[in-house]
Amino acid sequence: MSTFTDNFIQANGIRQHYWRTGDGTKPALVLCHGVTDNGLCWTPVARALEADYDVIMVDARGHGLSDAPESGYATADFAADLAAFIRALGLEKPTVLGHSMGGATASYAAYQYPELIGKALLEDPGWWDDDSPRQTMTEEERRAFAAGWQNRIIEQKQRSLESLIAQCRRDCPTWAEEELEPWALSKQQVNLHVLQVFAQQRPPWRKIAAGIHCPTLLITAEVEKGAIVTPQMAEEAPRINPRIQVAHISGAGHNVRREAFQAFMDAVKAFL
Repeated sequence: MSTFTDNFIQANGIRQHYWRTGDGTKPALVLCHGVTDNGLCWTPVARALEADYDVIMVDARGHGLSDAPESGYATADFAADLAAFIRALGLEKPTVLGHSMGGATASYAAYQYPELIGKALLEDPGWWDDDSPRQTMTEEERRAFAAGWQNRIIEQKQRSLESLIAQCRRDCPTWAEEELEPWALSKQQVNLHVLQVFAQQRPPWRKIAAGIHCPTLLITAEVEKGAIVTPQMAEEAPRINPRIQVAHISGAGHNVRREAFQAFMDAVKAFL
């Protein structure tokens, strides 16, 4: 098992931090994490794929060790960061795998920058229907929603790493032990500027899905357990765009890979 290397690169006007398993001699696989996570939250996936891929785990702006500018937290901004990151590292049509916010980033980048991305995998991406509660919030509701997140982030940043790990172990008993420390560390590192994510409407998912030009795997799970992508959306996506395949992971919620790791990896490896 290799030791991850880490580095910084200037791209899209910010310093982006990333962890990497390889040296560029294997096909590149870029991993985009969810909101309040960081690149190392992909550690088990990176370990499972490092024999065949140069796995690159990037910290999104405002997360991990990357810069946290005061603005620029819309989906289009994260996608522009990803595109600039790919160009700055000189990656040739890498595969991109994203979870939640990172799934929205990966799908928007595949839509907006088709020349840069070879394949996309979307783990329960942040896609919402126009009539969903997340899209129809009033400004007052959005402020209240963001305030709830702010209170949670501040509370977590004031706690010790050991305390956060213990909390995650209690709250998520099905997660592998390897998941806990990266999750806890990411909560201490996240910047409050990321709360701007919740102040904005996401681009219409149908428009993004229709405009993806690379082979794409949409990984879905159980809405009753917290997953975002509904069965109706999963059924509609391949009709909108035949390049999209769907893999449904039974028994898992929004954190698909953390709750059903083997089934998740089976789907990912089969697609790759």
